[in-house]
Amino acid sequence: QVQLAESGGGSVQAGGSLKLSCEASGYNYRSFCMGWFRQVPGKKREGVAAIDSDGMTTYADSVKGRFTIGIDNAKNTMYLQMNSLKPEDTAMYYCAAHRIVSFSAFMELGTGEGRDGLDAWGQGTLVTVSS
Repeated sequence: QVQLAESGGGSVQAGGSLKLSCEASGYNYRSFCMGWFRQVPGKKREGVAAIDSDGMTTYADSVKGRFTIGIDNAKNTMYLQMNSLKPEDTAMYYCAAHRIVSFSAFMELGTGEGRDGLDAWGQGTLVTVSS
């Protein structure tokens, strides 16, 4: 069974940086999508960035040029480097993984109600950006 564990959240001032990590275990898919979603209480979950097993990436318009997603295959860990953080980036950030699908499908499955759309989710890590 796939298990994901996030780390790296915290509090930072606007303009600062944070790096989130998501360590995966029990993942046997040769081809996969992994990504980051975020959610603010009372609002719909939002797709932030995703990467597939070929190293292709996609980003939400709101984070393009500021966030970078990557994978260290040797460590089974996905990263999200977040620079130039803004108060509106404040949210609970979740990593997720799924068998290979298109990025649009991955994002749609991840932003639906509940968590059944994707194969695995992490527990979440809180990012707070103060102005």
